[in-house]
Amino acid sequence: MTTRSTRTPRRRTVVALAVVLAVLAGFIVRLVDIQVVNAGEHIEDSLDRAFAGSQTLYGARGAIVDENGQTLAGSILRYDCQVSPKLIKQIDADVLAGDSDARLWADVSEDVAEITGQTPEEVRGIVATALAENPDSQFAYLKKSLSTEQFRALADLGAPYIACAQHPARAYPDGAVAGNLVGFTGVDGDALEGLEKSQDDCLSATNGKRTYQRGKDGVVIPGTETEIPASDGGTLQLTINRDLNWYLQQLIAEQTQNMAAQHGSILVYEVKTGKVRAAAEFPTVDPNDIEATEPDDRTSEIFRGTFEPGSTFKALTAATVIDAGGQTPTSTVTSSWQEYFPNGARVRDAFQHPAYDYTLAGVLMDSSNAGISKFSEKVSPEVRYDYFTRLGIGQGTGSGYQGEANGLLHPVEDWGAQTTYNTSFGQGLTTTMPELARAYGAIVNDGVMMPLSIIESCTKPDGTVVTPELGKPERVVSESTSAQMRSMLENVFLQAAYADTVEIPGYRIGGKTGTGEKADLVNGGYKSGVYYTTMIGFAPVEDPEYVVVVTLDEPTKVTSSAANATAFQRAMTQVLKTYRVMPSTTAPELLPKFG
Repeated sequence: MTTRSTRTPRRRTVVALAVVLAVLAGFIVRLVDIQVVNAGEHIEDSLDRAFAGSQTLYGARGAIVDENGQTLAGSILRYDCQVSPKLIKQIDADVLAGDSDARLWADVSEDVAEITGQTPEEVRGIVATALAENPDSQFAYLKKSLSTEQFRALADLGAPYIACAQHPARAYPDGAVAGNLVGFTGVDGDALEGLEKSQDDCLSATNGKRTYQRGKDGVVIPGTETEIPASDGGTLQLTINRDLNWYLQQLIAEQTQNMAAQHGSILVYEVKTGKVRAAAEFPTVDPNDIEATEPDDRTSEIFRGTFEPGSTFKALTAATVIDAGGQTPTSTVTSSWQEYFPNGARVRDAFQHPAYDYTLAGVLMDSSNAGISKFSEKVSPEVRYDYFTRLGIGQGTGSGYQGEANGLLHPVEDWGAQTTYNTSFGQGLTTTMPELARAYGAIVNDGVMMPLSIIESCTKPDGTVVTPELGKPERVVSESTSAQMRSMLENVFLQAAYADTVEIPGYRIGGKTGTGEKADLVNGGYKSGVYYTTMIGFAPVEDPEYVVVVTLDEPTKVTSSAANATAFQRAMTQVLKTYRVMPSTTAPELLPKFG
């Protein structure tokens, strides 16, 4: 018989069991929700918060090499090293308590300082400062950008509280050789200047990433690693010759300082290919130590500088009047040292002389401003402007150097009375060393202008070779005009007062000098007694292979273009040796100076 007293405990048991089952069911539903329904979301959240780990995999920036594959810029490994102040404190405590035979931090810091180049006080101060700010600090930078040798030396100490992370860094094994051309990167690896910057698409690497899961103790859990590999940058090959550029840099540094000039440059242009084989400057920058160079000297004045070419431009005018005006090297004009022209212009020579019956060759030999001005009248200003443009003046060269300048050739309709004649001898306009070298190359290369280039190719990591898009060779004057210009320019060097200085035994060479005035940007007009001097020449005359341009900005020991003669002769001699150019086997034809 069931009584009230027996039913009450049973009912209570059933109710309690129901409650337990309800709670358990709730837990099961929640567990299924966490581990099945929304498992991915929770796993991802746990990885992000507690167990996720990642590491950047650095790709190496591509190398920059010269025409022979010699490295001008490359990537090396550097190491950023850190310490765990808390672990240092714990190990020191164990040592002092007799529980460890490790070395005290005070002793280890002496060895660390010797390796990193810091003082022991600096090294110990890093740890002390970190602990003062946070007694549980597990991170403080010891020193960044250490070499592989320094990293290995630190590892050999066996100190568990020192850890280093590697990353690629830029290195320039030959220092300042072609530094103004190659450029440099910043401490963070970003390209900042020169070809490093303009060709960054070729050189830059793509970083990868390694991700993993870690246990509570920080150890990577096996099987959880995934990796997106890094991709290295391409190899940029230049047209320049490293060894030749090194020699010419020493040469122009010597000449610039001997002449007490502000700046000096040497450019070597290969006539038949249009390739720049050297671009040497002083001052220049060592990309390994950028701060040692003034900011204004960290770029290439060769490619970014403009100047009035002075008398070197007379060759362009001479080529124009031969090609379009029916003149020859022995055609004549009568010219005194000072000439007045019908439009009111006045032109003077650098030296006084009576009226001469000048040949065109003689005008170039004596570098007569008045004489070339008279010859310029054989064609219209419009024709001269057209020829100057065809020869690339004011057009830039599209070399690939970042920020390359263009010369300035005003439209012919803007030429005033004086400018109409001044442009015939290189005033009232500007050019650049690459523009001038290319123009001379065209004049002596049977009249064909080659596109100028400083970049040979970019070889991608997969082996694909990409070459720059260059313009096509273009005829600018006739073969006959070119032959006559070669003869006249050879006679300039043969019959000049500096003939002995520029002579290269065994070779026929030709060229022209220029002493350009410098504009006074403050007061207007030209600076008094301040010049930009140029000597440009080619060799061998019978079959030109190289054009060499030497410039000096404001030489003070010798203010005329004779200041450039010694450097030009030595530069051209080295070029001919480097490329094993055969000596001349024919004799020059002497041209008359007067009719």
